[in-house]
Amino acid sequence: MSQFFEIHPDNPQPRLIRRAVEILRQGEVIAYPTDSSYALGCLIGDKAAMERIRRIRQLDDKHNFTLVCSDLGQISTYAKVDNSAFRLLKAFTPGPYTFIFKATHEVPRRLQHGRRKTIGIRIPDHPIAQALVAELGEPLMSSTLILPGAELPETDPWEIRERLEHELGLVIAGGSCSPEPTTVVDMTEGVPRILREGRGPVEGLV
Repeated sequence: MSQFFEIHPDNPQPRLIRRAVEILRQGEVIAYPTDSSYALGCLIGDKAAMERIRRIRQLDDKHNFTLVCSDLGQISTYAKVDNSAFRLLKAFTPGPYTFIFKATHEVPRRLQHGRRKTIGIRIPDHPIAQALVAELGEPLMSSTLILPGAELPETDPWEIRERLEHELGLVIAGGSCSPEPTTVVDMTEGVPRILREGRGPVEGLV
């Protein structure tokens, strides 16, 4: 049975953020709001929690997991980012974008795309997501909360609790989110390429 925290979407209560991070550190998967839809999150090094996300979403090894970072300073540890890519990130983050980069050796192989050795990077423009990553002190491994058979991500925390209460350690209710997923941008070839148009505008990206 998952816990359920109602956290203010604009001014997250520090006590509840600290408790949410404690739950993550206990090896649990959480559902939390972002500036697009709700997402599933766990610790980077937690293989069992990652496999739980794969099971919930029925994902194969071709799925790009995303590292939700607090700022640009964290990104270079996990992704191979050149100067032009860094300028693009600076212009478009925080925001509803997922950028796909070649992963560094700091990223566990199980988090990388099986063949391409890539990783998704994201800096969401949402106070709860930002507070979680800041309190955690490292990126949060995440995946958009799209359930098997669904076309759109989950946006309502009460429905998430009803459907996944036995799979998750915590559901954070931080208001309803957009049904649009992030815009996904492939940065692995040196020139940005839009893989999916989502909530983030694409003008100026390519």
